Amino acid sequence: MAGPRSEAPLIDSAAPLIDAEEDLVAAPPVAAARKQLRAHPALIMAGIVLAALNMRTALAGVSPLLAEIGRHFRLTATASSLVTTIPLIFMGLGSILAPKLARRWGTEAALCAALVALCGGIVLRIAPPVVALFAGCAVVGTSIALLNVLMPGLIKRDFPERAAGMTALYSTAMILGATVSAASAVPLESALGSWQGALVSWALLAAAAAVVWIPQTLMARRGTRHGAAAATPLHSTEDGPKLSRSPLAWQVTVFMGSQSLVAYVTIAWMPTIFTDHGMGKGEAGLVFAFSTLVQMVGSFIVPMLAGRMRRQRLLAVAVSTLMACGVVGLLVAPVAGAWLWATLLGVGQGGALGLALTMMVLRSGDAHTAARLSGMAQTGGYLLAAAGPLVLGAVHQATHGWTVPLALLIAVCAGLALVGVGAGRDQRIGAPAAE
Repeated sequence: MAGPRSEAPLIDSAAPLIDAEEDLVAAPPVAAARKQLRAHPALIMAGIVLAALNMRTALAGVSPLLAEIGRHFRLTATASSLVTTIPLIFMGLGSILAPKLARRWGTEAALCAALVALCGGIVLRIAPPVVALFAGCAVVGTSIALLNVLMPGLIKRDFPERAAGMTALYSTAMILGATVSAASAVPLESALGSWQGALVSWALLAAAAAVVWIPQTLMARRGTRHGAAAATPLHSTEDGPKLSRSPLAWQVTVFMGSQSLVAYVTIAWMPTIFTDHGMGKGEAGLVFAFSTLVQMVGSFIVPMLAGRMRRQRLLAVAVSTLMACGVVGLLVAPVAGAWLWATLLGVGQGGALGLALTMMVLRSGDAHTAARLSGMAQTGGYLLAAAGPLVLGAVHQATHGWTVPLALLIAVCAGLALVGVGAGRDQRIGAPAAE
């Protein structure tokens, strides 16, 4: 990762991975065990792919079934939106825990624990009392937060020469898991006889991934004295620029949060918007799954373009415009143009997420600042995004329609473009502007 500059250097492809362990030095027994683990790259690769497949399935598979879940528990639209809102809140809060768990127990153990917890959270969501549904959502969100933060750094550490290829594989697996989960939700409901069966089936995938991580966890901790930490910090958390006083850091955080808000409103409500306008539940699930799939286009192209540009303002406006056009389509002709609107939203969302992650690196002067900015942007961003499904669900309930909620979402897209103009400046945190 490049250090401070007098002229802004361009990077050749997607931005370098942000490593949650960047500021940690592994204990000697752990470092030795990881060298032995690298002699089994197929095991590590299988663990990465299986973990990535799980990172969105538990969320995407809920969306086509949200109406059924609401009817079963007799929830209002506002209360139903909590099924999506609660995971987002805990995705933000859980991001704070990941580096601490990696330092205390090691990345491998933290990832394995996250997958076990994810399996438990998925099962808990189908328990009879409604409180279990919401508690399960909290566990799912926390588990996904740990995977979000720890996976990129593990790829960077264990595949330093093939980080770009492994990142592509990891991203593809994550999107593929979400796509299959969304597309199969209604067919699984029909085949298994209930929405509970459709949701709980994904616990099997999480369990399989956890099983693959067990030997890696045991190997990584072999030889470590009982109770000893897996790593020690290299820097103080206070080292570097004060992010809370940096307008640029807040712009990156708000950009991350705003694009996440649009994405998770889509996850929560897109199939419901289609079915409320007369589309069949199965087709609505397929359109939503297709929108998830085409995110790969934006998430692949936009970071590569961003890394070759000194300023990313035009890219921020472009991805915001794509999403806004998709939302306008849902407003004026939701069923007739459903596949087109799904494409615009998917490409825009994938590009916006890729740009947000890239900005965390491009706006930082060093690896330590990038890791801190990533933590700030993910924590603050997901907490901001959590308001989206809840507020739009409440507005939908109050207005008995989708016109006002979608108009508000268009306004969010406009705000995203404005924030992106600021976050896309040729400047690094703690350095004077180069413009």
